[in-house]
Amino acid sequence: MNKNTGIIIGIIALVVIVGGVYASMKSNDNAMMVKEQMEQKAMTDKKMAEENAMMKADATKTDAMMKKEDTSMMKSDTMMKAGSYEAYVPEKIAMANPDHDVVLFFRAGWCPTCRAVDADIKANLGKIPSSLTILDVNYDDSTALKQKYGVTYQHTFVQVDKDGNLIKKWSGSPTLTALVAEVK
Repeated sequence: MNKNTGIIIGIIALVVIVGGVYASMKSNDNAMMVKEQMEQKAMTDKKMAEENAMMKADATKTDAMMKKEDTSMMKSDTMMKAGSYEAYVPEKIAMANPDHDVVLFFRAGWCPTCRAVDADIKANLGKIPSSLTILDVNYDDSTALKQKYGVTYQHTFVQVDKDGNLIKKWSGSPTLTALVAEVK
């Protein structure tokens, strides 16, 4: 073996060793990135699960409060009473007439502005005009109703006539007083 062959073999060995070390480092970097991504996904999933649990708890609490209000608002055989805030049931739309307004409140339990308006309405139930019924519509599971009235986001109000025809649609009423002011 001559001197040049030895140098060539040495260079080849060096290239192979350096290449192996580089490949090993790249492999470790990729493994670390995958591990970090998996940890981030696990944390995100955990956070989402916690938020979902809180939303379900809020929804359960709200449903219980609405049922309690529905029960307290019933009087003998009358299903509902004027000047009220109740859970949406299609039959309740028939209360609308020239002397009585019905407004659908499309709200979501996870929506902060919806929760604020809901709390204000509940805190001021006695201030709902006797000629107004506000029906609480669950935004998340009322797809057909949202399509019917063109509702594309929560915190939307829709005033309807006795046949369920849209009279007026709006958003942004932060209080019961503001909501009442919008009714035609």
